[in-house]
Amino acid sequence: MIKLFKRNKININSISIPSFDWNKDNDERHFKQWTNVEQGISLSVNFFDKKPDLPTIKNAQVMRDFYRERISANNGGLIQIDIIDLKGHPTLKSIFKFPQQPVGMAYLSSLIIPFENYSYVIKVQATEVGISGMRDNTIAMILLNQGKITTGDQGYEGWTSDPYNPGIKEGVLMNISEEEQYDTDFPNHPLSLLRSSLRQIESEISFGKELEKTQKFKQ
Repeated sequence: MIKLFKRNKININSISIPSFDWNKDNDERHFKQWTNVEQGISLSVNFFDKKPDLPTIKNAQVMRDFYRERISANNGGLIQIDIIDLKGHPTLKSIFKFPQQPVGMAYLSSLIIPFENYSYVIKVQATEVGISGMRDNTIAMILLNQGKITTGDQGYEGWTSDPYNPGIKEGVLMNISEEEQYDTDFPNHPLSLLRSSLRQIESEISFGKELEKTQKFKQ
């Protein structure tokens, strides 16, 4: 007897990620979202049933320049952009930051997983709630006492920089306290929570069999 097997249609459920038991706010055909109100953090997955509009998934420097311009235009700053291997799938990993009014910072990360005719975008967003600036101030004081940064007419000198291009001096720049090495000292800071969530997603994400032979993004 000849059996005909119909290949599963690629959709938002073709990937699976941990939801951390957060509250599910949306469960739609192309979009899912979960939130943790107490920690001020949210997680979402978008499925795009069309060719990705990325310039490339092969050159990290091209993507850093591409996003830096767009993020700066929206008063944001770049913390990380790398191309990683996510269980055999080339993936663009990014972390940006955006100043909030009147105070505080919002951090937005994404894992963009492109295929030739589809893409998935996993986002984690965390915002400072309650007392803001504690991580920055604590580390700044330590570095001042160690002589690693100084004070000047414009504030701390040697405190901020672009993570990939030291020649860039304008815009919303990453500061030293936002380096990953300080996450363990401030585990409940939004950036620390965001990075730890990303690590768990990268570890536990699974891809459906229907994606195994799906054509990868060529650019």
